[in-house]
Formats: sequence, C-alpha cells, structure tokens
Amino acid sequence: MPQPPLRPRPRCSRSRPSPIPPRRRKGPPVTENPKKPGPIAELLAPVAGFGVTFANLFRPVVTEQYPFEKVPTKPRYHGRHQLNRYADGLEKCIGCELCAWACPADAIYVEGGDNADLPEGAHVSPGERYGRVYQINYLRCIFCGLCIEACPTRALTMTNDYELAGPTREGMIFEKDDLLAPLRAGMLAGPHPMVEGTDDLEYYRGEITGPTQAQVDWVRERRPDDASLGEAAKATVAAPDANGGNR
Repeated sequence: MPQPPLRPRPRCSRSRPSPIPPRRRKGPPVTENPKKPGPIAELLAPVAGFGVTFANLFRPVVTEQYPFEKVPTKPRYHGRHQLNRYADGLEKCIGCELCAWACPADAIYVEGGDNADLPEGAHVSPGERYGRVYQINYLRCIFCGLCIEACPTRALTMTNDYELAGPTREGMIFEKDDLLAPLRAGMLAGPHPMVEGTDDLEYYRGEITGPTQAQVDWVRERRPDDASLGEAAKATVAAPDANGGNR
C-alpha cells in the first residue's frame, strides 16, 4: 500500500518574540507635579527630625572615653601572656616546648636549658630543665589559649592586659624578660638551689610556700647586692618534711 507523502516541517521564525507589556500599576496615576505639603507640615518637619536627636539626649551614655577612662575587663579575658613563678621565686617553666607545639599560629618559640649546666647547684626552675629562651610573636598570636591548656606545670597563663600596641614590629615580639611575672613580696630572685630535701614533685603539688633560710644564705653569699634579699629574709619558711608538714 503506498504511503502518503511527508509534509514539510514548518520553519522556525527567527523573529524576536513580542515583549511582555509592562504591568499596570493600581491606583491613581502619578502626576508630574506632586502636591506640596502645607505650611504647617513644613513647620513641623524639622521638629520631627530633631525629636530623634532630643530623645537620645536622655538615654544612658554607652561611649567609653578610652584611654582616659578604662573599663575593667572580664575575669577570663584572654590578654597578654605571663610566665609564673613558685613561692620561693623559681620559675615554673621547664622548657618542654609543648606550648610551641600546640600553638596553631606558630607564634611561640622556646629553647630549653639544663639546670645541671648552672654553677654550684643553682636552679632556674625545679627539675632538670628550664626555659632558656622564650618568645611570643604578638603579630601572629590569635589569643586562643591552646598554649595555656598544653602547659603541664601551669607556668603559662593569660592576664587581662590588652594594651599591646607598639610603634615597631620588632617590639611586638615579647622576650622572656617581658613575659616573666615580677617577684612578689617574699620571693627570692633566681637562680638559686631548690628547697633542701625536696624535688620537683613538691613544687608541683604546691608544698613550697616560700624561700628557706638556706636559700637566702646561698644568695647572700654569692649575690650580696640582690634587691630581693631584704623581703625574702623576712618571709623565710621551714622546708616541708616527708609527711607534708614543715621541718
């Protein structure tokens, strides 16, 4: 049976479709010359604007006049770091470098030293090692506090000091002398021997409450001009015994 002839396909028109007519707005038509406000409305317009200004005059002032008026920071604010001391003046840092390894910003640099290299049995910190070099680069520090959690001896803590700006980039790299806590009244400046008959465990447990007379005599013999001798001599304590008391 013969098939019917195929019909030719209609060619697509290349002409652009007609644009969509704009949507008509509802409401009255917009006039070219809007109605001007009356004289009373023009008189009250500044009053409405200044009403916002006058209303804020009677609200509490929240602006802090820094640096003339300093508001106390929160107790757990993360500020400048501090290297702490024991009650007899020895440093808590043992140069283990765990804080440097924990720092995500690579802002801490530590070099440890051996107390055995010091003369005549002197110690900078209890135990075998101490932090010989300690640097924190505050151009990198993000104040996350991970270094504080990594410290095994609680040597590194964070203070509430937030005024760290300086005129030079070199000044933003704090050395050990900048971070070391000052000597409190009764502390004896190191290096000097540990409390007689004790080891680092007694220090870690907080059994050392101050310098002993033997430590004061050791420093007086070798550094008679040490400024901390006067206060330390008045605050000497007895060395703890094996039972946790004083000898």
